Amino acid sequence: MSDATPAAGQAAAQQPDYDALTRDIAEVPAVEVIVTVAVNLMSAAAVKLGLTEEGDAHKDLDEARKLIHALGGLLDASATEISSFHASPLRDGLKSLQLAFREASVVKDQPGQGPGEKYTGPVYG
Repeated sequence: MSDATPAAGQAAAQQPDYDALTRDIAEVPAVEVIVTVAVNLMSAAAVKLGLTEEGDAHKDLDEARKLIHALGGLLDASATEISSFHASPLRDGLKSLQLAFREASVVKDQPGQGPGEKYTGPVYG
């Protein structure tokens, strides 16, 4: 019976403290949450475009398209909610990803039909 108690104690210690996590997220400003999500989408898209040190190991243009499109939608929807201080570099990053996608694609999308271009307008490159 004494063997079960330490294991139960370890299991309880490994459980996240959801009350503490809830308090932590409650203290984070919405702009910071939006920017963090945008940066995560940008990073994931870069990996799926093969722009990391591993290169083509994780390249998946279909997945990259989805991530870039979601990033474009997020930036479009939050444009009035975040300052240009935050929005400008995110828009620049989005455009860079769109251009990288266009360059990596074997079959090129028509201008205005690429990922996220529904929100940003045509990207030429």
